[in-house]
Amino acid sequence: MSGNYDIILIALVAIFLVLRLRSVLGKRTGNERPPARDPFTPPAPPPAARGDAPAGSDNVVQMPGTTPTQRAPAGTTGPGAIRATVLPTATAGVSAIRGADPEFDAAGFAAGARFAFGMIVEAFARGDAKALKPLLDAGTYTSFEKAIRDREAAGEKSETTLIGFEASDISAAELRGATASVTVRFVTEQINAVRNSEGLVVDGNPNEVQKVVDLWTFERDTGSRDPNWFLVRTDSEG
Repeated sequence: MSGNYDIILIALVAIFLVLRLRSVLGKRTGNERPPARDPFTPPAPPPAARGDAPAGSDNVVQMPGTTPTQRAPAGTTGPGAIRATVLPTATAGVSAIRGADPEFDAAGFAAGARFAFGMIVEAFARGDAKALKPLLDAGTYTSFEKAIRDREAAGEKSETTLIGFEASDISAAELRGATASVTVRFVTEQINAVRNSEGLVVDGNPNEVQKVVDLWTFERDTGSRDPNWFLVRTDSEG
């Protein structure tokens, strides 16, 4: 008889556990909402974005030290908003360079030069000689590095904000042997100031936007497999 009581007791315990589980987990009726998306799983990209390359990417010149997905420095804008022409003084030279290097494209070069300009201006302002080295030829790098060391020795700090570009026109171009040389006339808006060790402004104005015109010359050996251009000279206009 006691065996029957044991069976009944076990059955009651089993029924209690089943009811308890149903109250906690609920039961499926076929009308449940699907589970919400895992918040830690990124949403899938829209169909149009899968595998598509950005339009016009063939005309962008990749400058040294960058990748196609690297973000441009602050202050650069899209090529559609910037004048980038080949001035009459550079027409013959551009044709000569294109003869030595059929892949040379003036518009693409101007876009790459703007990118390099932003990188160099910002790296020089923060005293980052390491970032400058792959962008400059040996002589220009030596001059930039010395200017940085002199500034540090004087306890001065340079502040430069590149607001944007108005123009990046090719003003001169020539082919000397296998060496292609292209000068770009950059018209930019910048805020420049130099502070001493006490934080006082000793040059420039941190509250004034100035229009700056620079003439930068880039060179490349068209006979080399290295596609990179290097800054070899800087001048200011006006």
